[in-house]
Formats: sequence, structure tokens, C-alpha cells
Amino acid sequence: MDTPDILVLQASYTNPVHADAIALVLNHYAEHPMGGGHSLPADLVQQLPAELAKRPHAFSVLAFVGGEPAGLVNCFEGFSTFACRPLVNVHDVAVMEGFRGLGLSQKMLQKVEEIARQRGCCKITLEVLEGNDVAQSAYRKFGFNDSVFDPDNGRMLFWNKPL
Repeated sequence: MDTPDILVLQASYTNPVHADAIALVLNHYAEHPMGGGHSLPADLVQQLPAELAKRPHAFSVLAFVGGEPAGLVNCFEGFSTFACRPLVNVHDVAVMEGFRGLGLSQKMLQKVEEIARQRGCCKITLEVLEGNDVAQSAYRKFGFNDSVFDPDNGRMLFWNKPL
């Protein structure tokens, strides 16, 4: 059995091939139950790469298998006041259904870590759904674990307030 040709790279938001890949993979993720189970609005998908390009602290990592878009990780640089250094928050991790099992999430996260280290970041953070055991397993395999600042006070929780 031939090993597929896998390419993992930092996306260029102005590259039409990369922009199309970001839109395709993110929409595929949105259609999955772990991504909400619904397609994203076409205008949102079309505007996304240009909107990401406006944000200097955003970056995306793409995986291509045999030239086909196969995976995506969207990231945003933040800042740790306690470490006085930047950090990277992984916002989306998606692998197209037909390309699962190839280790793409690990390869893309390795690229994210490489970029984070180049930027002098102190850590990489991400959120994962409590019921997404597959993703949790992949993240633990890569070295992520529950966030704990003070063990006496338990795990950190990710909250939000929709606007």
C-alpha cells in the first residue's frame, strides 16, 4: 500500500488555493455534529480568508493529501500576563472524513507548535467538547491535558457570553 503524499503548511490567506481549502474544510467541520451539524452561510465562508488576513495574530495550518485539502487548524495569538509572553489558542481543528486515520491532526499540531515556538510563545491552548472523545485522545497524544492553575481549585473552565 502506497503512503499518501502529505503536505502540511502555514496557509497564506491571499493564496486562492489556500483560501478555498480553508473554506472547504471549515464548512465540512461545521456540518459534522461536533461542529454544530449545519453548513456555514456561503457569504461567511467566502469572506473568511480575507477577514482572517486582516488579523495579524491569526494563522492557519493546512494539510493536503495527494494535493486535496484534508485538514485545517485555525489559530490566534493571545498573551499570557503571568508569563509576559504570547500564547497560541487553537480555535478549530478539522480533518476531512475521507482523510482521518492518517495522523493529520498530529502533523498539523506539530506545525502549530513550530510556529508558536518561533513566535516565543509560552503555551498552546485549545477548547474541546466534553463528549468528543476522539479529539480528546488526539490532543492528549500530542501532550495537551486539562488546564489547572492551582490543583486546590480544580480545572479551568472555558466559558463564553454570546454577543
